[in-house]
Amino acid sequence: MTIKFSEVLVPLTYLKVNPGRVVKHTTESHRPVLLTNRGRGVAVVQSVGDYEKAEEERDFMRAVVAGLADLEAGREVYLDEARARLGLN
Repeated sequence: MTIKFSEVLVPLTYLKVNPGRVVKHTTESHRPVLLTNRGRGVAVVQSVGDYEKAEEERDFMRAVVAGLADLEAGREVYLDEARARLGLN
């Protein structure tokens, strides 16, 4: 999912007056909100669930990249050897 911050811009002054609306929007729409101050982006508000999901996805992708780098470098272990190392035979 590509995030287009230009779709949901919220001035800090609006957030101060309507924090519940901003949080509700992020939770219901599953899209982050870009907070602005004097027309410039200063922060992002995102629901906790969406943040945690995005973090898990990033962690997974980092692990995949690390695994591919290990394969390219010849650092591989066959399943039988991994089981033996872990005592799962």
